[in-house]
This record gives sequence, C-alpha cells and structure tokens, in this order.
Amino acid sequence: MKLLKNWGFLGIVGCLAISCVTDYREGMRATEPQIPTEGVAKVPGNGNPLISHKFGADPWALVYHNRVYIYLTSDVLEYANDGSVKENSYSKITTITCISSEDLLNWTDHGEIPVAGREGIATWARNSWAPSVVYKKIDGLDRFFLYFADSANGIGVLVGESPLGPWKDPLGRPLVSKSTPGFADVLWLFDPAVLVDDDGKAYLYCGGGVPPGKEIDPGTARVVKLGDDMISLDLDATGGKGLPLNPPYLFEDSGIHKYKGKYYYSYCTNFSGVHPKTIPTGAIAYMIGDTPLGPFSFVKTVFANPYQFFGVGGNNHHAFFEFRGEWYIVYHAQTLGKALGITKGYRSPHLNKMYFDENALIQDIVGDYKGVPQIAFLNPYQKVEAETMAWSAGIGTEPLEQKKPLTSPGNMVVCDIDTGDWIGLSKVDFGEEGAQSITCNVSSTSEGGYIDMYLDSLNGPRVGTVTVKNTGGNWVERSTPISRVTGIRDVYFLFRGGKEQKNLFKLDWWSFSRKK
Repeated sequence: MKLLKNWGFLGIVGCLAISCVTDYREGMRATEPQIPTEGVAKVPGNGNPLISHKFGADPWALVYHNRVYIYLTSDVLEYANDGSVKENSYSKITTITCISSEDLLNWTDHGEIPVAGREGIATWARNSWAPSVVYKKIDGLDRFFLYFADSANGIGVLVGESPLGPWKDPLGRPLVSKSTPGFADVLWLFDPAVLVDDDGKAYLYCGGGVPPGKEIDPGTARVVKLGDDMISLDLDATGGKGLPLNPPYLFEDSGIHKYKGKYYYSYCTNFSGVHPKTIPTGAIAYMIGDTPLGPFSFVKTVFANPYQFFGVGGNNHHAFFEFRGEWYIVYHAQTLGKALGITKGYRSPHLNKMYFDENALIQDIVGDYKGVPQIAFLNPYQKVEAETMAWSAGIGTEPLEQKKPLTSPGNMVVCDIDTGDWIGLSKVDFGEEGAQSITCNVSSTSEGGYIDMYLDSLNGPRVGTVTVKNTGGNWVERSTPISRVTGIRDVYFLFRGGKEQKNLFKLDWWSFSRKK
C-alpha cells in the first residue's frame, strides 16, 4: 500500500520538474503539463535512505551469490483515535521486510515475511523484531536461518530454502527464552546476531537492557553456541549456560563479524547515567576477542547516534558486513519520518562504508544522505522487477498473489500508481548498440494510463511511452519502440492517466530489447 496515502498527507506533490509529454490516445497528439510527485528523504543522486516508499529498522545484511539481502524490522504506522500518527510502540510489528541489491544503489523490494502472530509462520510469537539471517551448508545444501526477537521475551528461528524462503518454524517455540540457563536475568532478551565461523560452527549473541544502578556494566548481553543443526543450543560448549559478555554501557543491538582472525562484538551504548566523553550515549561501540566466545576487550565507539548526522535521534542499530572486498555499515535513522514530519520512532535503513586501519581497528564512521558508490551497472536487457528502484515517489508495493498460508512474500509488484508518481533507476547500462524497444508487464482495472520514459532526470529527454489500457485485471505485456538509447544512463518511469488520475494500473516487470 502506498505509504503517503496512509498518513493523511495524501499526494505530497512538488515541483521537481514540469515537462510536456506526448499523448498517443486514439492516435492523436496533444501536450499537457506533467507535475511529478515530489520525492522525499531519498532524492536522485543520493543513496540514503535505501528506500523511501516504506519504513524498515534494525537492519541485518546477508551476502549470498554476489547479492546483498537486507532484513528489516517492519515498522508500521500506529494511529490515534483522531487519525493522527502515534509514537511507535513496536507492538504491532509481526513481519520482517527484505530488500536486496547487486549494486548497492538500486534496491529490490521483496516484501514482508509473515513471521509472528495468528497469520504468521511462528504463531506462538507475538512480535518479530531485529532479524539476523545466515546460511550454512547442511547435507550438501545451503540452508537459511532467520533469527528474530519476540518482543523482548526470547529468540525464535525460521528455516528457509533460499534468502527469500519459503520459511517454516522448525521448533514451534522459542530457541532461547528466559528459562534457558544463563538467560533468566537478561532484562531484554532480543536483538540476535549470529556468526557462522570458518569451521562451520555457529554462535548466537543477544540481550540488552540496563538494570537500575548498573549503567556502567549492565551485564545483560549473552553468547551461546548453536548446535550443528542451527536450531538447537550446544550449552555443553559454554559450561551449561549462556555466557555473559559485559560490554561497558551496553544498551542493545548485538552485532558480530570476523576480520583477520579476530572477532568483533559491537553494540549500542545506553542513554543512562553519566558517560565519559569517549563513550557517548546511543553510539555504536565495539570489542575484540580471540575466540567467538570471548573474552572481549573494549576498544571504542565508532559510529555516533544518527542525530549527529541527520538531526533526528532515537535508538541506534547496525550491522557490519563485507561485500566484494569492501566493508560497510548498515544502520537505521528516522530520515523518512523527518522528511514527512513524523519523528515518532519510525525508522529507515541506511548504508555507509567502514574502514579498518593498519592495526585492524575500525575507524570512525560518518553517516550521510549520499551513501555509498554504485558498484555495478544495471542490466536492462533482462526482466527487471518493477519494485527495483534507486528512487521513487508516490508508489507502493504489494504481493502479486495473497495465497494463504503465506510462507514467503512471493513476487511483488508496484501498485497505488497515480498520475505524477515515478520510479528511477541508477546507471543502467544500454551498451554501445543500445536499446530500441521496451516491454512492460502490466495489469489494470481502470481506464489505464501511460508510462513515460525519461533519461538522466525527470527533466531529461523523453524516449518513449508505453500505453496501458484496461486489462480486466489480467497481466499482459505491452511493448513500444523507443528512441535509441546507448551508454550508461539513469532511467525514470513517470506515470500518468487520462480521465482517471489515481490507481491507474500495476506494474510487475520491465525489459528493454537490444537494437538489431
């Protein structure tokens, strides 16, 4: 569903560009002004936040087959009786959002994994927070494991056949609860982080919270070894219980990664008591150990609270990961909420680079709207899911089918398309020979509309228009020739209607054909 429609800010419209477009209805040519919907938070040229058509928090990164999958707590808007947006209580969250990218600027929205609640895969769980997803080869096959927090009461696990599922609940209960030895006194039993070591052994880190009077040493973080099946605990390896980690000024947000044979445990510092200047509140700090079970020695904080970079604070949650030889931090901040005037705990994912010095210490990291460089070009000669975008305005996404029981998001489509809405792709590689036509898979139950294609910006040259008529709700392919396009270009699809201006059609995928 379209995010802006849910807020009562219906149709935030701006003046990014006004252009003349050609109307091919009934074979006649006409010009009419086109005012694109204004992009918010993530604007063309910037990489952060990663998406702007929905929220997503507590990010975790999984690298698999040269693609990065980001898993997110699905922040959902909560409303007061008068229709105004309330402070995020996190109590309504029952799904995990997944997005992915090969180039770190164009992101594909894979929708929401229905984890908790009556309609969820793990019906015993009330909530699904702070995912951690890893894979391991078992019996010759890659198996995927999604760990999540059921509020602050325990850690659950789902098992999948791919990064997108389908998923199943192998236990029918929490993997870790307050009754697990060593976890009874963990104030907040949440925020799992999992490391699969080089030898195939795996470890789970979690916990948080600040007991009264224990601001300096809360003592609420734990580590435990997982069984070889990844859905059991090997407590014998840790003396029969979860081991305490004791990071100073702990608040929440366990993170774990390995670099040059060392183990890096990272976390968010708390907001309680008086802190030394070297350990500010709400910052990402880290410790280093020689084994995955510790002991870990405190090093320093390396990433300040998002307020320092974006002027809006809140909690701080992150993950460090390596992709194609470079290291990155993925984290959340309330930038989309700020752009919409809703700084009430609704968060969005961001990505920036991180660096190690010659002593393998993490250097201080700066968050910004620019983000990271695009590391690959987008291939337009394959079927590109329409929900793949670098930038967008006004649109929403939804599953193509709503078959129950749901065990994965399934194929997503772009929906809630109104006149002026658009999506943009960054650095699309058309090659030297170039493209001569485009095909779009569309569905409409209304009068339909048009997809105008622009190069480089919404002010750029228009190279073609796809006409979409009423399809009776069926999915059909619509093709049109375009002006020859060569080289590496940004591409914008700008949507418009005829008499009707809202809910024009839905878009599943698009593909260009090469010039022959």
